[in-house]
Amino acid sequence: MGRYDLALIGFGGVNRALAALICERGKRLSAELGLALRVVAITDLRAGSLVDTEGIDLTPLLAVEPGELTFAGMTGGSADPRNEWVIREVPADIVVEATFTDPTEGEPALSHVRWALESGKHVCTTNKGPVAFGGRALRQLAAERDVSFEFEGAVLSGTPVLRTAQRMLGGLEIAGVQGIMNGTSNYILGRLEAGIDLATAIAEAQELGYAEADPTADLEGHDVQLKLMILANEVLGADLRREDVFREGLSNITQQDVQNAMSKGLRWKLVGSAMRQADGSVDARVAPLALPAHHPLAGISGPVNAVAFHTDLLGVVTVSGPGAGRTETAYALLSDIIAIHRRRPADGNTALRRVPQETHHG
Repeated sequence: MGRYDLALIGFGGVNRALAALICERGKRLSAELGLALRVVAITDLRAGSLVDTEGIDLTPLLAVEPGELTFAGMTGGSADPRNEWVIREVPADIVVEATFTDPTEGEPALSHVRWALESGKHVCTTNKGPVAFGGRALRQLAAERDVSFEFEGAVLSGTPVLRTAQRMLGGLEIAGVQGIMNGTSNYILGRLEAGIDLATAIAEAQELGYAEADPTADLEGHDVQLKLMILANEVLGADLRREDVFREGLSNITQQDVQNAMSKGLRWKLVGSAMRQADGSVDARVAPLALPAHHPLAGISGPVNAVAFHTDLLGVVTVSGPGAGRTETAYALLSDIIAIHRRRPADGNTALRRVPQETHHG
């Protein structure tokens, strides 16, 4: 039985949802996968930090509203998040990084991931920034320290597009990827098709929790740009920087454009595309496209996301599913942890703690 001690960096919606999954599914994970999870540290910008190397009781923490939670005064608690100290010094097997991060530079998540890998700890994160801005260097660092760097949730939340490409499409030549990778923009385009004006559609998306107070990153393609960088670099072996990816958002698409396209059997979508060129380079761009009905992305509606892989032997293989949501994103973290668990025995590494079968009670 393998036991993994976790340090949760950030205790907002996603890591709280992961904590809830650990509480709800711990016995099932133990029985089905031989996987025991114990949280030994939590940090949060507002709540501070909490450390208990014997395991934190998560139930009372989850009972407190996020804005009201404070670790100050608790045994092992502090009003100071102490992120670097917790990441580097607290004995944990896996650092789970889910903080609010600046999408223009990837911080503070980029530093959090680097500190953890330097300390010889596995990392899983839902943040796009570390992968988009430092993916190659961080992967190299992980390899040097013989630990894993997992980030499935950085592209389509809980929908496994990276593992689908890397593990299920082995032996195929992938010539390119196309995707609807932002549910907010896709929902808004759908509302324009229904005859709703842009301002009203944005307001609806905000009310439903699909759009932030400032929806610019979604509507102008910044979010898709980072996700496309990750996909192109991970799946096509590119080494793209942000400035290498052309970006055009929805500013110039009017309700009339959408209605006219529908009359011709076309549907406007904000599409991220990365295609391998004859010279081996990768052309990557984010732009609104009017797709014909037979296109694999044309039927993707609402806040759903999808990625179409262009392969040599199977043609186009499309994976679709939720691209957002706290529980869905928390599942991506759980899938990363499971991937770490499944990988370690195969390479003979025994650094992770083992729980004797006769003393473990799930």
